[in-house]
Amino acid sequence: MFNFKKEQKTFKIGNIEIGGKPGELPTVLIGTIFYEGHSIVSNAEEGIFDKAKAEELINKQEEFSEKTGCPSMIDIVGLTSNAMIKYIDFVSEKTDSPILIDSSFPEIKIAGVKHCAEIGLLDRIVYNSISHNVKNEELNALKELGVKSAIILAFNPRDVRASGKLSLLIGEKGNGLLKKVEENGIEKPLIDVAILDVPSIGISLDAINLIKSETGLPCGGAPLNAVLEWKKVVELGDLAKNLCSGGSLIALKCAGADFILYGPIEKSKIVFPVAAMIDAIIAYRNRWYGIKPKTKNHPLYKIF
Repeated sequence: MFNFKKEQKTFKIGNIEIGGKPGELPTVLIGTIFYEGHSIVSNAEEGIFDKAKAEELINKQEEFSEKTGCPSMIDIVGLTSNAMIKYIDFVSEKTDSPILIDSSFPEIKIAGVKHCAEIGLLDRIVYNSISHNVKNEELNALKELGVKSAIILAFNPRDVRASGKLSLLIGEKGNGLLKKVEENGIEKPLIDVAILDVPSIGISLDAINLIKSETGLPCGGAPLNAVLEWKKVVELGDLAKNLCSGGSLIALKCAGADFILYGPIEKSKIVFPVAAMIDAIIAYRNRWYGIKPKTKNHPLYKIF
């Protein structure tokens, strides 16, 4: 368990560290705000939203981060460039947490990154995300703007197995997606193992282990989104959905995940206690194998 053959890398993004051997650093938990259909947004195109409720959600995530010792990031989703810029300005004023720049449209993400460069936030942002079908124009823009960190989506449409995900990243002759992003200035890649649905979480467990072992890079994913899209769980009730959400997180953590994209930021009250407990269990276990927490703010010390 957790015997990765390659040295595990850690990256400093904003005010947090991410990566390393399981037990060294706590899980980074990433909540999404202003997502499609988010009730606090009244006009997604103009970026009009309930500022009081948005601040409350941000503060609640930070409160649970402080209580548990699990660091947090915020994933901002923008439908338009104008909305994205408004969201970035608001969130960056309310928290010091790193920010993920997220949209279905590359040009909107680039507009967000450009704004971050103009206001001095580049060291706090993560580009979300770069996939197998990324265009050169997008990569060139990221290089010119000086983006250093990005989520790399390890989705291989030709082979969804763990080996297929690794092949996409490395390539047959070392010319895979990782080389492409590194050549364009991405120094701190975070690997999202691309969970498609609840059953595929099992493949993702193998992918985390394999990718960390072969590359040493921080890995994680979005297992809770798969649970939220699982139609049959609705028949089991809200409690079952919340418990299954927590269970999906535990599965990834026990495979060595460094970060979890946990979906709607409203879920912070469910996610942080579960992640902290598992972090503490893993850290205590790994102390017997010579791996010690690198921070006194680790859940092992915060919640026990």
